[in-house]
Amino acid sequence: MKFKIVLVWALLLTFVVNAQNPDAKKYGSQITADQLKEYLSIIASDALEGRETGTRGQKMAAAFIAAHFQELGFKAPVNGSYYQPVELYSSMTGEAYLKVGQTRLDNFSGIIYSGTADSGGEVSLPVVFAGYGSEAEFNQVDVKDKAVVLLAKEMRMRGNPVVKMAQDKGAKLILLCAHETLAEFDNIAGQFKNFMSGGRISLTKPQPGNAAVTMVVSNVTVEKIFNTTLAKLKDATAADAKKTPLKKFKGANVQYKVTTEVKTIYSDNVLGYLEGTDKKDELVVITAHYDHIGKMKGGTGDLINNGADDDGSGTVSVLAIAKAFAQAKKEGKGPRRSILFMTVTGEEKGLLGSEYYSEHPVFPLTSTVVDLNIDMVGRRDPQHKDGTYVYVIGSDKLSADLHELSERVNKENLNIAFDYTYNDQNHPDRLYYRSDHWNFAKKNIPIVFYFDGIHEDYHKPSDEVSKIEFDLIEKRAQTVFFTAWEIANRDNRLKVDEEKKIKD
Repeated sequence: MKFKIVLVWALLLTFVVNAQNPDAKKYGSQITADQLKEYLSIIASDALEGRETGTRGQKMAAAFIAAHFQELGFKAPVNGSYYQPVELYSSMTGEAYLKVGQTRLDNFSGIIYSGTADSGGEVSLPVVFAGYGSEAEFNQVDVKDKAVVLLAKEMRMRGNPVVKMAQDKGAKLILLCAHETLAEFDNIAGQFKNFMSGGRISLTKPQPGNAAVTMVVSNVTVEKIFNTTLAKLKDATAADAKKTPLKKFKGANVQYKVTTEVKTIYSDNVLGYLEGTDKKDELVVITAHYDHIGKMKGGTGDLINNGADDDGSGTVSVLAIAKAFAQAKKEGKGPRRSILFMTVTGEEKGLLGSEYYSEHPVFPLTSTVVDLNIDMVGRRDPQHKDGTYVYVIGSDKLSADLHELSERVNKENLNIAFDYTYNDQNHPDRLYYRSDHWNFAKKNIPIVFYFDGIHEDYHKPSDEVSKIEFDLIEKRAQTVFFTAWEIANRDNRLKVDEEKKIKD
């Protein structure tokens, strides 16, 4: 008798699963390579000029996405609009120079300055030498209200403990020399010049002050300051600073000036909302970032970073998944939970659009069940020469329930290879923290991040539509669809594991 009861329950369970799967498979199969290519040929076209945050090209992409949501009949959830305005601030170094004697060194020519301070005019300071900036060396030199020259083992200006120590000891100007030849310095200076041409973008308006200023300087600049060679300066630091006094070098006074220019940039997240049925107050979020890095500054040839894979591929996946769900809704098979399809701005500038949404949510974060984030799903990396795979990141970080569901749904459907290489939070590439899902995870909302890996065209003009493998996007986007379908239609909300929650 007991055996018969178990058998009946097994048959009922099989019936339920089989009753659900045909609908998911029917609508998931409507996500096709041809459809994705049609969308991506627009999103990643030269006409959109690389979709840099706040530019005309990005606004054109936003208009295309909003029109798509409108055509699908989605509700415009931001006070009757598909656009969530995101006000950003671009801070750009204005005038920046260092004078050594009669020689003026402008930014990227003998010095590199990338900060947001304002010196309030030209400042003159005496200069001291503090070797490599060990505590023992700093103890031998008075740097308060002076300029200090440091031989740097790394040119990092932010988060550098040597720089922090100089600041803590009261230095007004910190000059880091990290390159032994002028050619090395000029190469890095050129990269900085190109990188900084668009300014630094933030959600909060910078308040330029007169805090300590840090510059990277060339070996030639340092030699000019102390009228000696870099080799002699290095020799002075070779001994144990705790036992041997640091050799003193008399340097000429230097003058410097730095200014910061701040302007407002207007951009938008683009949101389409599909209302659920009996569980409509709970929300599934599906995201991708539609911005990219725009045009290369200077040079010849192809200068447009089209961002076909990064993240045109994720953006068009969201559009295709949205269309599949819209068709299901039209035919009376709409999701039980509501779904927010959101393409965000400013990811390339520091995950800014998703951060803005997480701080100004259109729907309560307490009602948000999951974020499925799609960022680069159109290519394969050198580690995967063939086969269908996707890197899956974060599915187990907050919810064992989500991880089990993700694995099971994949096996029941396309069974593509899930690679968890980057799922390690301590992986040197730290990808768990580097896309828009992170701003949901910080709020203890379970996430899955889908990713194809780093390839040779990453952040280059060669990231073109012609290199996209649309059969791969199709299967990856369908996998996200099947996962979203299951989460949106299951009886129970995904469980967040209490012990895994991120504490404030």
